[in-house]
Amino acid sequence: MFERRLYYHIDWALVVAVLALCALGVAMIYSTTTDPTRATSRLYITQLYAIVLGVGAMVFMLTLDYRTFTDKSHLIYLALLALLVYVMFFGTVQMGARRWIALKGFNLQPSEFAKVGVALVLAKYFGENRGDPAWTDLAIGGLLTAIPFGLIAKEPDLGTAVTLLPVFLAIAYLAGMRMRILGMLFLCLLLAAPVAWKFALKDYQKSRISTFLDPSQDAKGAGYQQIQARITVGSGGVSGKGFKQGTQGQLRFLPVAHNDFIFSVLAEEQGFAGVLVALGLYLFVILRALEAARLAKDRLGSHLVLGVLASFTFQVVYNITMSAGLAPVKGLTLPLMSYGGSSMIATLASFGLVLNVRMRRFTN
Repeated sequence: MFERRLYYHIDWALVVAVLALCALGVAMIYSTTTDPTRATSRLYITQLYAIVLGVGAMVFMLTLDYRTFTDKSHLIYLALLALLVYVMFFGTVQMGARRWIALKGFNLQPSEFAKVGVALVLAKYFGENRGDPAWTDLAIGGLLTAIPFGLIAKEPDLGTAVTLLPVFLAIAYLAGMRMRILGMLFLCLLLAAPVAWKFALKDYQKSRISTFLDPSQDAKGAGYQQIQARITVGSGGVSGKGFKQGTQGQLRFLPVAHNDFIFSVLAEEQGFAGVLVALGLYLFVILRALEAARLAKDRLGSHLVLGVLASFTFQVVYNITMSAGLAPVKGLTLPLMSYGGSSMIATLASFGLVLNVRMRRFTN
């Protein structure tokens, strides 16, 4: 349980940076969801509720020793799989995808919590093994990742499913996986790409990739979001157009601006200066989390922090490059800033684990 003396070892700088990104996201959501008649929606209020719940989840993750969570990781993992299977048959369908469980006043998206669950179970599996992982260890770790990956991709939500891969690769690498094995895995993925293109990817996914190479071939269809994202980012200039003064986001030229393309709105309204502030905060959060992994008292803590951080960093980098039109459009939110209750709660809970590992580095 939480001891009073541990309070002094909490990384308050990391907490402040994380909450600053949350506040910046709420401001952008408030701005983006104001329509031309100046009637503001209540999405930003929903986001505030999610932040409050997320902070509660973070505090809960701090209360118990992280080894308690890893000891129960197999139960957490099985519960997660049960929720994903439930979603497959009984989940709520929105925008052609079955990803949510409808609760009273809230839609729960279990796939967002998969990153935490997989990080916990892989940290326990690899963290308790000594020496370099054998092929069998990597195969078991890969299977533990592949099962939720397949269930999430089936929803379909390939974007969220892909965020599980950095968790496995980061933890396996820290556990001692050799670079040549990583190279072989990359080669296998490269060779499997044509097969995946023909049999695994759906038509809309193929369209996103092809229009990324040339958005003008379907400027009013699949390439529309990418073109508008580039225009939105470029229109901000150095100082931006000002809070609630953007044209692309305010006039709805950029679809789902409060979700997938929140960074584009930030670039338009706050300009290059605002982008630097956001990137600086994200870099600070990543570096502080890396320091927590370095200072961890055991392999278990290091593996857990790095697994959580790998998924977070991948999602941040991909969303920002996508918002700038430098990557294919994919349904990946920007952690801590984009609208989404499940994403916010899961992300803050995962940083609760990061703070937990750093805070308990002096305990027995």
